[in-house]
Amino acid sequence: MMKQYIDEAEAALLHTYNRYQVVLDKGDGVYLYDIEGKKYLDFVSGIAVFALGYNNKEYNDALKEQIDKVIHTSNYYYNVPAIEAAKKLKKVSGMDRVFFTNSGAEAVEGAIKAARKYAYLKDGTTDHEIIAMNHSFHGRTMGALSVTGNPKYQEAFQPMIGNIKFADLNDFESVKAQVTDKTCAILFETVQGEGGIYPATEEFMKQVKALCEEKDILLILDEIQCGMGRTGTMYAWQRFGIKPDIMTTAKALGCGVPVGAFLMTEKVGQASLTSGDHGTTYGGNPLAGAAISKVLDLFEKENILAHVNEVAPYLEKRLDELVEKYEFIETRRGVGLMQGLVCNKPVGDIINKALENGLILINAGTQIIRLVPPLVITKEHVDEMIALLDKSLA
Repeated sequence: MMKQYIDEAEAALLHTYNRYQVVLDKGDGVYLYDIEGKKYLDFVSGIAVFALGYNNKEYNDALKEQIDKVIHTSNYYYNVPAIEAAKKLKKVSGMDRVFFTNSGAEAVEGAIKAARKYAYLKDGTTDHEIIAMNHSFHGRTMGALSVTGNPKYQEAFQPMIGNIKFADLNDFESVKAQVTDKTCAILFETVQGEGGIYPATEEFMKQVKALCEEKDILLILDEIQCGMGRTGTMYAWQRFGIKPDIMTTAKALGCGVPVGAFLMTEKVGQASLTSGDHGTTYGGNPLAGAAISKVLDLFEKENILAHVNEVAPYLEKRLDELVEKYEFIETRRGVGLMQGLVCNKPVGDIINKALENGLILINAGTQIIRLVPPLVITKEHVDEMIALLDKSLA
């Protein structure tokens, strides 16, 4: 049965993914099941999306209730779920203005446009520059791709949007060297995800923030993968209290419903995008709003941040034991429940072996095993994961 579905997929779908040879059917808690009933411990959570685990009854019920009311109306009208979602998102993020999108990449597109419009309103010119980071990943649309510091993703799609420069994360001198009087924004992931699980240091963030304030440059932080509680604070920048001017969020924001957002301070909100500058058909529709609203309620009710801070040190400890045990694992890197095991060889075979053994993992680059489990995992799940991973490594 599985092979038949895979063959049908290969005949019908565009070949843009090298998919694992499994057809997933349903989820419960931190486990997924394929169509033949095999159970998998999930340490990927749909790439850091399903923070609350699968089949959460309160979440499911909230979506079902909204589906029975209305799913979509367009942004020509107000809707209560989006208003509630925006109010709650402002509260947990400390930001002032929200624009809902359908994805993380679209949130990045909006952030770029807001930064360029902010600079345009200051001097009336359109030759402003954005500084992004090498080894970053911001999405696959043309704007997001243009600020993604990995030539491999860009090569076939040149030319990118113009006036983008690149520096190195955690190397302030490299950032300073790119700054001109045309710099309108500095953009980076608070923790680089696809690029290899590299957290920005507090010192680097402070230096960049001070530079931005001095020169009226906007600081844009991409929190799409590292946000929503994954690092132990709702957004990773909150660990250091270094607030961005614009921020992007997505993935766990809707816990499976495709949603994203970019947020900004009131200062940027009053002097950037206005009526007619930006739009979306689906963004912030009633279903998306209901999902975000319920996710944020459940984060508070289930005390997710405290739980992450309790279980993350145990995950780190158990992963460090594997680093000690296996010579080819060089180090562990990460924050909270966003961790990577850095190996001195490609990890594809290990991930395939783990899948055979009932453990779902992904990579970040060719040599890093990435672990981004649902935020509701327990120490028992960590022990189960370590046993399965150890078996796969051996």
